[in-house]
Amino acid sequence: MSEPDDDLPESVVIAWGLRERPGKGPQRSLTLDQIVAAAVRVAEADGLAAVSMSRVAGELGVATMSLYRYVSAKNDLVDLMTDAAYGDPPPPRGPDEGWRSALTRWAEANVAAIRRHPWLRHVPVSGPPIRPNQVRWMERGLDSLRGTGLLPSERLSTVLLVSGYARHWATLTADLAEAAARAKLTAEEVGVRYWRHLERLTRAGAFPAIRELLAEWVGEEDDEEFDAEWQFGLDRVLDGVDALIRSRSPA
Repeated sequence: MSEPDDDLPESVVIAWGLRERPGKGPQRSLTLDQIVAAAVRVAEADGLAAVSMSRVAGELGVATMSLYRYVSAKNDLVDLMTDAAYGDPPPPRGPDEGWRSALTRWAEANVAAIRRHPWLRHVPVSGPPIRPNQVRWMERGLDSLRGTGLLPSERLSTVLLVSGYARHWATLTADLAEAAARAKLTAEEVGVRYWRHLERLTRAGAFPAIRELLAEWVGEEDDEEFDAEWQFGLDRVLDGVDALIRSRSPA
């Protein structure tokens, strides 16, 4: 006997294919996948703010009201778009692969997903993972930590911590890239200008730590160094997880 799904949000039920959305009127000529794909195209072209039921309907050449037979609200549509844009998670942890390598791959895939679809960073987090691809991504993250000795809550918190860092990094770098593009500068030029301005503004005053940093600084900011900063931060996060795992190991 199947479990009742009356307490699940309708968009979640539809996303998992537990039942089709009931429709009224003439036979439907669209599919939910077509609607979600059209909405993603709008977001890719003009950003998340451009997505509306009327804009998506226009993309598909149908009346706006016809979309509501498939998805009841724009928020539900955005949730489905997000799940589709993330797509499949990275491959599972290999039989001889360590947890750290697997979790690193998973974190990098999170960043790559947002870089492929920059509008994703503007989607607010509305709740824990519940849609199909979201749950598959969570499964991969948790699978990376199998056999580590971490408690269930610790494994879940580690996945949340790493995904949060990945989202922050992808958002930061995308925001900076867009700001540079608006200023008609390269990322390198933005970095050079920033450090030059900061040096000028902190020559005097209560900024000894910044002056010490600038005096010791070698090199200029570029994309390669940005990626090195990503790796530095991820390594420090994973160092902390590693220390916790080692503390649980038998002496």
